[in-house]
Amino acid sequence: MQVAKKAGLQMAKAMTLNSEASSSSSSSAAAAAAMKLEKTYEIVTHLASSNAVVLFSISGCCMCTVAKRLLFSLGVGPTIVELDHHVAGREIQAVLFQLSSNGQHQTVPAIFVGGKFLGGIETLMACHINGTLVPLLKDAGALWL
Repeated sequence: MQVAKKAGLQMAKAMTLNSEASSSSSSSAAAAAAMKLEKTYEIVTHLASSNAVVLFSISGCCMCTVAKRLLFSLGVGPTIVELDHHVAGREIQAVLFQLSSNGQHQTVPAIFVGGKFLGGIETLMACHINGTLVPLLKDAGALWL
């Protein structure tokens, strides 16, 4: 989570720096947006750190359904946050976009395991195929077998 936290703070700092360069009215709006983004980041980190597995999803997303089914088939009961039904869904999605800023345009599904950002569907499937997903889930306390 350290890397994710640094990225979130850098993004908030960049937004603050950008706001200082603009006029006072837009700078206060940008500062408010940075504060809102930081609060949303805290929501995401709190959810991730207080649950073994968290899956951020959008209902109707086929790749989100694949991720859910894979985790359920392994015996994991992830905490699922449907962003299209969440009050702060758009803001959370913006934070997830920053966390997955590896050139990936798709922000969901976003999977956190053991308080750390695992990645999207590609990373989840790769871990499953190469055999590292189950040990990762066991270490996080999501599986007991």
